[in-house]
Amino acid sequence: MTADPNAFSTALDRAHAHATEWLASVPTRPVSPRTTADELAKTLDGPLPGGPSDPAAVIDELAAVAEPGLMAMPSGKFFGWVVGGTLPAALAADWLVTAWDQNAGMRYATPATAAIEQAAGDWILDLLGLPRGSDVGFTTGGTMANFVGLAAGRQSVLDGVGWDLNTLGLAGGPRITVLAGRERHASVDLALRYLGLGLPVLVDADAEGRIIPAALAEAMREVTGPTILCLQAGNLHSGAFDPMRECVAIAHEHGAWVHVDGAFGLWAAASPLYRDHLDGLDTADSWATDAHKTLNVPYDCGIAVVANPKPVRAALGVQTSYLINADHGPGDPFDKVPELSRRARGVPVWAALRSLGRSGVVQLVEGLAANARALAEGLARLPGVEVLNDVVFTQVSLAFGDDENTRRVTKNLIDSGLVWMSGSHWRDRDILRVSVSNWSTDDTDVADAISAVERAMAQ
Repeated sequence: MTADPNAFSTALDRAHAHATEWLASVPTRPVSPRTTADELAKTLDGPLPGGPSDPAAVIDELAAVAEPGLMAMPSGKFFGWVVGGTLPAALAADWLVTAWDQNAGMRYATPATAAIEQAAGDWILDLLGLPRGSDVGFTTGGTMANFVGLAAGRQSVLDGVGWDLNTLGLAGGPRITVLAGRERHASVDLALRYLGLGLPVLVDADAEGRIIPAALAEAMREVTGPTILCLQAGNLHSGAFDPMRECVAIAHEHGAWVHVDGAFGLWAAASPLYRDHLDGLDTADSWATDAHKTLNVPYDCGIAVVANPKPVRAALGVQTSYLINADHGPGDPFDKVPELSRRARGVPVWAALRSLGRSGVVQLVEGLAANARALAEGLARLPGVEVLNDVVFTQVSLAFGDDENTRRVTKNLIDSGLVWMSGSHWRDRDILRVSVSNWSTDDTDVADAISAVERAMAQ
Protein backbone atom coordinates (compact mmCIF):
# COMPACT_ATOMS: atom_id res chain seq x y z
CA MET A 1 0.00 0.00 0.00
CA THR A 2 1.55 3.30 -1.10
CA ALA A 3 1.18 6.22 1.32
CA ASP A 4 -0.76 9.11 -0.17
CA PRO A 5 -0.34 12.44 1.69
CA ASN A 6 -3.81 13.47 0.51
CA ALA A 7 -5.29 10.54 2.43
CA PHE A 8 -4.17 12.29 5.61
CA SER A 9 -5.29 15.76 4.61
CA THR A 10 -8.82 14.83 3.58
CA ALA A 11 -9.42 12.66 6.63
CA LEU A 12 -7.96 15.32 8.93
CA ASP A 13 -10.07 18.01 7.29
CA ARG A 14 -13.21 16.01 8.06
CA ALA A 15 -12.02 15.33 11.62
CA HIS A 16 -11.36 19.05 12.11
CA ALA A 17 -14.82 19.93 10.82
CA HIS A 18 -16.53 17.42 13.09
CA ALA A 19 -14.41 18.46 16.09
CA THR A 20 -15.20 22.14 15.71
CA GLU A 21 -18.88 21.36 15.18
CA TRP A 22 -18.88 19.29 18.37
CA LEU A 23 -17.12 21.96 20.40
CA ALA A 24 -19.50 24.64 19.12
CA SER A 25 -22.49 22.53 20.20
CA VAL A 26 -21.26 21.88 23.75
CA PRO A 27 -22.51 25.10 25.44
CA THR A 28 -26.11 24.63 24.27
CA ARG A 29 -26.63 20.89 23.85
CA PRO A 30 -28.10 18.71 26.62
CA VAL A 31 -25.32 17.51 28.87
CA SER A 32 -26.50 13.90 29.01
CA PRO A 33 -26.23 11.50 26.02
CA ARG A 34 -29.35 10.87 23.94
CA THR A 35 -28.83 7.12 23.67
CA THR A 36 -27.25 4.19 25.48
CA ALA A 37 -24.20 2.03 24.81
CA ASP A 38 -26.46 -0.99 24.16
CA GLU A 39 -28.43 0.92 21.53
CA LEU A 40 -25.26 2.15 19.85
CA ALA A 41 -23.79 -1.35 19.92
CA LYS A 42 -26.77 -2.55 17.85
CA THR A 43 -26.07 0.21 15.33
CA LEU A 44 -22.44 -0.87 15.08
CA ASP A 45 -23.15 -4.60 15.04
CA GLY A 46 -22.19 -6.34 11.83
CA PRO A 47 -19.30 -8.02 10.07
CA LEU A 48 -16.04 -6.25 9.31
CA PRO A 49 -16.25 -4.87 5.73
CA GLY A 50 -14.58 -7.05 3.16
CA GLY A 51 -12.39 -4.30 1.72
CA PRO A 52 -10.99 -0.81 2.31
CA SER A 53 -13.08 2.34 2.73
CA ASP A 54 -12.29 5.96 2.02
CA PRO A 55 -10.65 7.42 5.19
CA ALA A 56 -12.66 10.65 5.02
CA ALA A 57 -15.90 8.69 4.66
CA VAL A 58 -14.93 6.57 7.69
CA ILE A 59 -14.47 9.74 9.78
CA ASP A 60 -17.88 11.04 8.66
CA GLU A 61 -19.48 7.71 9.60
CA LEU A 62 -17.70 7.65 12.96
CA ALA A 63 -18.87 11.15 13.88
CA ALA A 64 -22.45 10.43 12.86
CA VAL A 65 -22.63 7.17 14.81
CA ALA A 66 -21.00 8.58 17.96
CA GLU A 67 -22.81 11.93 18.19
CA PRO A 68 -25.99 10.82 20.02
CA GLY A 69 -23.91 8.84 22.53
CA LEU A 70 -21.58 11.66 23.51
CA MET A 71 -21.78 13.15 27.01
CA ALA A 72 -21.08 16.89 27.01
CA MET A 73 -18.26 16.46 29.51
CA PRO A 74 -16.46 19.56 28.17
CA SER A 75 -19.51 21.66 29.14
CA GLY A 76 -19.28 24.28 31.85
CA LYS A 77 -22.45 22.67 33.24
CA PHE A 78 -20.85 19.26 33.79
CA PHE A 79 -20.25 18.75 37.52
CA GLY A 80 -20.31 14.95 37.68
CA TRP A 81 -17.36 13.08 39.19
CA VAL A 82 -14.15 15.10 38.85
CA VAL A 83 -13.89 15.62 35.11
CA GLY A 84 -12.21 18.70 33.74
CA GLY A 85 -12.60 20.19 30.29
CA THR A 86 -9.71 20.71 27.90
CA LEU A 87 -7.84 23.98 27.47
CA PRO A 88 -7.49 25.07 23.81
CA ALA A 89 -3.68 24.87 23.76
CA ALA A 90 -3.74 21.44 25.40
CA LEU A 91 -6.26 20.11 22.88
CA ALA A 92 -4.27 21.41 19.93
CA ALA A 93 -1.03 20.02 21.38
CA ASP A 94 -2.69 16.63 21.78
CA TRP A 95 -3.52 16.64 18.08
CA LEU A 96 0.15 17.34 17.33
CA VAL A 97 1.25 14.51 19.61
CA THR A 98 -0.88 12.11 17.58
CA ALA A 99 0.36 13.50 14.26
CA TRP A 100 4.01 13.38 15.34
CA ASP A 101 3.51 9.72 16.35
CA GLN A 102 6.54 9.61 18.64
CA ASN A 103 7.15 6.69 20.96
CA ALA A 104 8.13 8.87 23.88
CA GLY A 105 10.12 6.34 25.91
CA MET A 106 13.75 7.24 25.15
CA ARG A 107 15.57 10.57 25.27
CA TYR A 108 17.89 9.39 22.48
CA ALA A 109 15.14 8.39 20.04
CA THR A 110 12.64 11.19 20.73
CA PRO A 111 14.60 14.20 22.01
CA ALA A 112 11.86 16.72 21.26
CA THR A 113 9.16 15.12 23.36
CA ALA A 114 11.62 14.12 26.10
CA ALA A 115 12.84 17.71 26.45
CA ILE A 116 9.31 19.13 26.39
CA GLU A 117 8.18 16.69 29.09
CA GLN A 118 11.25 17.49 31.17
CA ALA A 119 10.42 21.20 30.98
CA ALA A 120 6.79 20.51 31.94
CA GLY A 121 7.98 18.45 34.91
CA ASP A 122 10.25 21.24 36.11
CA TRP A 123 7.36 23.72 35.91
CA ILE A 124 5.13 21.37 37.92
CA LEU A 125 7.72 21.02 40.69
CA ASP A 126 8.07 24.80 40.83
CA LEU A 127 4.31 25.50 40.82
CA LEU A 128 3.51 22.94 43.51
CA GLY A 129 6.54 23.60 45.68
CA LEU A 130 7.85 20.05 45.39
CA PRO A 131 11.54 19.18 45.77
CA ARG A 132 13.79 20.15 42.87
CA GLY A 133 15.40 17.10 41.31
CA SER A 134 12.36 14.90 41.82
CA ASP A 135 11.54 12.48 39.03
CA VAL A 136 8.35 13.38 37.15
CA GLY A 137 6.60 10.74 35.04
CA PHE A 138 3.51 11.02 32.85
CA THR A 139 1.14 8.07 33.27
CA THR A 140 -2.24 7.10 31.84
CA GLY A 141 -4.10 8.71 34.75
CA GLY A 142 -4.34 9.16 38.49
CA THR A 143 -4.55 5.45 39.28
CA MET A 144 -1.26 4.70 37.56
CA ALA A 145 0.31 7.82 39.04
CA ASN A 146 -0.54 6.33 42.44
CA PHE A 147 0.91 3.04 41.21
CA VAL A 148 4.22 4.73 40.39
CA GLY A 149 4.52 6.46 43.77
CA LEU A 150 3.57 3.32 45.66
CA ALA A 151 5.88 1.14 43.54
CA ALA A 152 8.75 3.46 44.46
CA GLY A 153 7.66 3.26 48.10
CA ARG A 154 7.53 -0.55 47.99
CA GLN A 155 11.04 -0.62 46.52
CA SER A 156 12.40 1.81 49.08
CA VAL A 157 10.99 0.22 52.23
CA LEU A 158 12.12 -3.26 51.17
CA ASP A 159 15.58 -1.95 50.30
CA GLY A 160 15.59 -0.47 53.80
CA VAL A 161 15.33 -3.93 55.38
CA GLY A 162 17.76 -5.58 52.97
CA TRP A 163 15.24 -7.42 50.79
CA ASP A 164 16.18 -7.51 47.06
CA LEU A 165 12.71 -7.16 45.53
CA ASN A 166 13.79 -7.26 41.91
CA THR A 167 15.67 -10.52 42.38
CA LEU A 168 13.53 -12.31 44.95
CA GLY A 169 10.03 -10.90 44.36
CA LEU A 170 7.48 -10.42 47.11
CA ALA A 171 6.93 -14.07 48.07
CA GLY A 172 8.68 -14.92 51.31
CA GLY A 173 9.74 -11.35 51.90
CA PRO A 174 8.93 -9.01 54.77
CA ARG A 175 5.30 -7.97 54.88
CA ILE A 176 4.69 -4.32 53.99
CA THR A 177 2.00 -2.58 56.02
CA VAL A 178 0.16 0.20 54.20
CA LEU A 179 -1.89 2.73 56.17
CA ALA A 180 -4.49 5.07 54.68
CA GLY A 181 -7.38 7.19 55.87
CA ARG A 182 -10.85 5.67 55.96
CA GLU A 183 -11.92 8.00 53.16
CA ARG A 184 -9.06 7.33 50.76
CA HIS A 185 -9.96 7.10 47.07
CA ALA A 186 -10.55 3.69 45.50
CA SER A 187 -7.66 4.26 43.08
CA VAL A 188 -5.26 3.85 46.02
CA ASP A 189 -6.73 0.42 46.74
CA LEU A 190 -6.44 -0.48 43.04
CA ALA A 191 -2.79 0.50 42.89
CA LEU A 192 -2.06 -1.49 46.04
CA ARG A 193 -3.79 -4.53 44.52
CA TYR A 194 -1.73 -4.21 41.33
CA LEU A 195 1.41 -4.09 43.47
CA GLY A 196 0.49 -7.17 45.50
CA LEU A 197 0.24 -5.20 48.74
CA GLY A 198 -3.40 -5.91 49.59
CA LEU A 199 -5.81 -3.56 51.30
CA PRO A 200 -4.51 -0.84 53.62
CA VAL A 201 -4.93 -0.64 57.36
CA LEU A 202 -7.52 2.11 57.81
CA VAL A 203 -6.90 5.10 60.05
CA ASP A 204 -9.81 7.06 61.53
CA ALA A 205 -10.79 10.29 59.80
CA ASP A 206 -12.76 13.32 60.96
CA ALA A 207 -16.16 14.45 59.68
CA GLU A 208 -14.58 15.99 56.55
CA GLY A 209 -12.59 12.86 55.74
CA ARG A 210 -9.19 14.07 57.01
CA ILE A 211 -6.88 11.61 58.77
CA ILE A 212 -6.76 12.26 62.51
CA PRO A 213 -3.09 12.63 63.48
CA ALA A 214 -3.57 11.10 66.94
CA ALA A 215 -5.20 8.04 65.37
CA LEU A 216 -2.33 7.82 62.90
CA ALA A 217 0.25 7.99 65.69
CA GLU A 218 -1.54 5.19 67.52
CA ALA A 219 -1.74 3.05 64.37
CA MET A 220 1.95 3.63 63.65
CA ARG A 221 2.92 2.44 67.12
CA GLU A 222 1.25 -0.89 66.39
CA VAL A 223 3.10 -1.45 63.10
CA THR A 224 6.41 -3.26 62.76
CA GLY A 225 8.46 -3.72 59.62
CA PRO A 226 8.33 -1.90 56.27
CA THR A 227 5.54 0.68 56.18
CA ILE A 228 3.88 3.01 53.66
CA LEU A 229 1.43 5.79 54.50
CA CYS A 230 -1.05 7.11 51.92
CA LEU A 231 -2.28 10.66 52.45
CA GLN A 232 -4.93 12.55 50.48
CA ALA A 233 -4.94 16.01 48.94
CA GLY A 234 -8.59 16.59 48.12
CA ASN A 235 -11.26 14.33 49.58
CA LEU A 236 -13.69 12.90 47.05
CA HIS A 237 -16.77 14.32 48.80
CA SER A 238 -15.57 17.26 50.86
CA GLY A 239 -12.44 18.39 49.04
CA ALA A 240 -10.61 18.41 52.39
CA PHE A 241 -6.88 17.81 52.78
CA ASP A 242 -5.11 15.54 55.23
CA PRO A 243 -2.88 17.50 57.67
CA MET A 244 0.33 16.93 55.73
CA ARG A 245 3.12 18.23 57.93
CA GLU A 246 1.96 16.51 61.10
CA CYS A 247 1.13 13.21 59.41
CA VAL A 248 4.35 13.06 57.39
CA ALA A 249 6.39 13.74 60.52
CA ILE A 250 4.63 10.93 62.41
CA ALA A 251 5.23 8.50 59.54
CA HIS A 252 8.87 9.45 59.03
CA GLU A 253 9.56 8.96 62.76
CA HIS A 254 8.68 5.31 62.12
CA GLY A 255 10.71 5.08 58.91
CA ALA A 256 7.63 4.95 56.66
CA TRP A 257 7.39 6.08 53.05
CA VAL A 258 4.69 8.73 52.54
CA HIS A 259 2.70 8.92 49.32
CA VAL A 260 0.14 11.66 48.57
CA ASP A 261 -2.86 10.98 46.34
CA GLY A 262 -3.77 14.40 44.97
CA ALA A 263 -5.78 13.56 41.86
CA PHE A 264 -7.45 16.99 41.77
CA GLY A 265 -6.40 18.64 45.03
CA LEU A 266 -2.63 18.67 44.57
CA TRP A 267 -3.03 21.77 42.39
CA ALA A 268 -4.25 23.73 45.42
CA ALA A 269 -0.55 24.09 46.25
CA ALA A 270 -0.19 26.43 43.26
CA SER A 271 -2.51 29.02 44.83
CA PRO A 272 -1.56 31.46 47.60
CA LEU A 273 -5.16 31.19 48.83
CA TYR A 274 -5.11 27.42 49.25
CA ARG A 275 -1.52 26.24 49.68
CA ASP A 276 -1.78 26.52 53.48
CA HIS A 277 -4.17 23.56 53.32
CA LEU A 278 -1.17 21.59 52.10
CA ASP A 279 1.45 22.87 54.52
CA GLY A 280 4.22 20.26 54.66
CA LEU A 281 3.31 18.74 51.28
CA ASP A 282 6.93 18.92 50.17
CA THR A 283 8.06 16.72 53.07
CA ALA A 284 6.37 13.60 51.64
CA ASP A 285 8.19 11.11 49.40
CA SER A 286 5.90 10.79 46.37
CA TRP A 287 2.86 12.48 44.91
CA ALA A 288 0.21 11.70 42.28
CA THR A 289 -2.21 13.87 40.35
CA ASP A 290 -4.41 13.63 37.27
CA ALA A 291 -3.79 16.42 34.78
CA HIS A 292 -7.16 16.07 33.04
CA LYS A 293 -8.89 17.16 36.23
CA THR A 294 -7.84 20.52 37.67
CA LEU A 295 -5.27 21.36 34.97
CA ASN A 296 -7.76 20.60 32.15
CA VAL A 297 -5.65 18.70 29.62
CA PRO A 298 -7.04 15.83 27.50
CA TYR A 299 -7.50 12.38 29.01
CA ASP A 300 -4.66 9.86 29.34
CA CYS A 301 -2.45 12.08 31.46
CA GLY A 302 -1.58 11.40 35.07
CA ILE A 303 1.49 12.86 36.75
CA ALA A 304 3.67 10.93 39.19
CA VAL A 305 6.37 12.71 41.19
CA VAL A 306 8.98 10.92 43.31
CA ALA A 307 11.46 12.91 45.40
CA ASN A 308 14.25 10.32 45.27
CA PRO A 309 14.76 9.02 41.72
CA LYS A 310 16.66 5.90 42.83
CA PRO A 311 13.75 3.71 44.03
CA VAL A 312 11.38 4.65 41.21
CA ARG A 313 13.98 3.88 38.57
CA ALA A 314 14.85 0.62 40.32
CA ALA A 315 11.17 -0.33 40.38
CA LEU A 316 10.20 0.69 36.84
CA GLY A 317 13.37 1.20 34.79
CA VAL A 318 14.95 -1.33 32.46
CA GLN A 319 18.40 -1.91 30.98
CA THR A 320 18.63 -3.99 27.82
CA SER A 321 20.91 -4.21 24.80
CA TYR A 322 18.51 -2.96 22.16
CA LEU A 323 17.56 0.21 24.05
CA ILE A 324 19.87 3.21 24.21
CA ASN A 325 19.63 4.30 27.84
CA ALA A 326 20.28 7.80 29.07
CA ASP A 327 23.43 7.85 31.15
CA HIS A 328 22.88 11.11 33.02
CA GLY A 329 20.60 12.91 35.49
CA PRO A 330 17.15 13.20 33.92
CA GLY A 331 16.99 9.53 32.97
CA ASP A 332 14.72 8.14 30.27
CA PRO A 333 10.98 8.72 30.33
CA PHE A 334 10.41 4.95 30.53
CA ASP A 335 12.38 4.87 33.80
CA LYS A 336 9.53 6.71 35.55
CA VAL A 337 6.32 5.07 34.30
CA PRO A 338 5.08 1.49 33.81
CA GLU A 339 5.22 1.52 29.98
CA LEU A 340 8.14 1.22 27.59
CA SER A 341 6.02 2.46 24.69
CA ARG A 342 3.69 5.42 25.13
CA ARG A 343 2.45 8.64 23.59
CA ALA A 344 4.01 11.93 24.66
CA ARG A 345 1.44 12.70 27.34
CA GLY A 346 3.48 15.49 28.87
CA VAL A 347 3.35 17.64 25.75
CA PRO A 348 -0.26 18.82 26.31
CA VAL A 349 0.73 19.52 29.93
CA TRP A 350 3.54 21.74 28.69
CA ALA A 351 1.12 23.51 26.31
CA ALA A 352 -1.44 24.04 29.08
CA LEU A 353 1.16 25.48 31.45
CA ARG A 354 2.80 27.57 28.73
CA SER A 355 -0.54 29.06 27.67
CA LEU A 356 -1.64 29.81 31.25
CA GLY A 357 1.60 30.96 32.82
CA ARG A 358 1.93 31.10 36.59
CA SER A 359 -0.85 33.66 37.06
CA GLY A 360 -3.16 31.71 34.76
CA VAL A 361 -2.69 28.50 36.75
CA VAL A 362 -3.47 30.39 39.95
CA GLN A 363 -6.53 31.97 38.34
CA LEU A 364 -7.71 28.57 37.08
CA VAL A 365 -7.36 26.90 40.49
CA GLU A 366 -8.94 29.77 42.41
CA GLY A 367 -11.72 30.15 39.83
CA LEU A 368 -12.78 26.52 40.21
CA ALA A 369 -12.89 26.89 44.00
CA ALA A 370 -14.82 30.18 43.73
CA ASN A 371 -17.43 28.53 41.52
CA ALA A 372 -17.80 25.70 44.03
CA ARG A 373 -18.44 28.23 46.81
CA ALA A 374 -20.95 30.11 44.63
CA LEU A 375 -22.81 26.88 43.90
CA ALA A 376 -22.85 25.90 47.56
CA GLU A 377 -24.08 29.32 48.67
CA GLY A 378 -26.75 29.49 45.98
CA LEU A 379 -28.02 25.98 46.60
CA ALA A 380 -28.01 26.45 50.37
CA ARG A 381 -30.56 29.25 49.92
CA LEU A 382 -33.05 26.81 48.40
CA PRO A 383 -35.52 25.42 50.97
CA GLY A 384 -34.81 21.77 51.73
CA VAL A 385 -31.18 21.74 50.56
CA GLU A 386 -28.41 20.73 52.95
CA VAL A 387 -24.77 21.41 52.15
CA LEU A 388 -23.04 18.64 54.07
CA ASN A 389 -19.37 19.62 53.81
CA ASP A 390 -17.15 22.57 54.53
CA VAL A 391 -16.53 23.85 51.00
CA VAL A 392 -12.76 24.23 51.22
CA PHE A 393 -11.92 23.60 47.56
CA THR A 394 -13.89 22.34 44.55
CA GLN A 395 -16.28 19.72 45.99
CA VAL A 396 -19.85 20.21 47.26
CA SER A 397 -21.96 17.43 48.79
CA LEU A 398 -25.73 17.94 49.03
CA ALA A 399 -28.73 16.19 50.52
CA PHE A 400 -32.45 16.85 50.05
CA GLY A 401 -34.01 15.44 53.20
CA ASP A 402 -34.09 11.65 53.34
CA ASP A 403 -32.23 9.30 51.00
CA GLU A 404 -35.28 8.56 48.87
CA ASN A 405 -35.86 12.23 48.14
CA THR A 406 -32.17 12.81 47.42
CA ARG A 407 -32.21 9.96 44.91
CA ARG A 408 -35.37 11.38 43.32
CA VAL A 409 -33.87 14.84 42.91
CA THR A 410 -30.66 13.35 41.51
CA LYS A 411 -32.59 11.32 38.91
CA ASN A 412 -34.75 14.29 37.93
CA LEU A 413 -31.67 16.45 37.49
CA ILE A 414 -29.82 13.92 35.33
CA ASP A 415 -32.91 13.17 33.25
CA SER A 416 -33.36 16.88 32.52
CA GLY A 417 -30.02 17.06 30.69
CA LEU A 418 -29.62 20.67 31.82
CA VAL A 419 -26.61 19.93 34.01
CA TRP A 420 -24.89 16.79 35.23
CA MET A 421 -24.17 16.10 38.89
CA SER A 422 -23.48 12.61 40.20
CA GLY A 423 -25.03 10.70 43.04
CA SER A 424 -22.92 9.15 45.78
CA HIS A 425 -23.07 7.90 49.37
CA TRP A 426 -21.27 9.70 52.22
CA ARG A 427 -21.64 9.83 55.99
CA ASP A 428 -24.23 7.04 55.76
CA ARG A 429 -26.43 9.17 53.49
CA ASP A 430 -27.23 9.24 49.79
CA ILE A 431 -26.02 12.53 48.38
CA LEU A 432 -25.75 14.62 45.24
CA ARG A 433 -22.08 15.42 44.63
CA VAL A 434 -20.95 18.51 42.74
CA SER A 435 -17.41 18.60 41.37
CA VAL A 436 -16.25 21.87 39.82
CA SER A 437 -13.42 21.00 37.45
CA ASN A 438 -13.97 22.79 34.13
CA TRP A 439 -12.04 25.91 33.17
CA SER A 440 -15.00 27.14 31.11
CA THR A 441 -17.60 27.12 33.92
CA ASP A 442 -18.77 30.72 34.40
CA ASP A 443 -21.33 32.69 36.41
CA THR A 444 -24.09 31.83 33.94
CA ASP A 445 -23.33 28.10 34.25
CA VAL A 446 -23.46 28.39 38.04
CA ALA A 447 -26.81 30.21 37.92
CA ASP A 448 -28.21 27.70 35.42
CA ALA A 449 -27.08 24.82 37.64
CA ILE A 450 -28.81 26.27 40.69
CA SER A 451 -32.01 26.77 38.68
CA ALA A 452 -31.81 23.21 37.34
CA VAL A 453 -31.55 21.79 40.87
CA GLU A 454 -34.50 23.91 41.96
CA ARG A 455 -36.60 22.54 39.08
CA ALA A 456 -35.53 18.98 39.86
CA MET A 457 -36.68 19.47 43.45
CA ALA A 458 -40.05 20.81 42.31
CA GLN A 459 -40.84 17.87 40.01
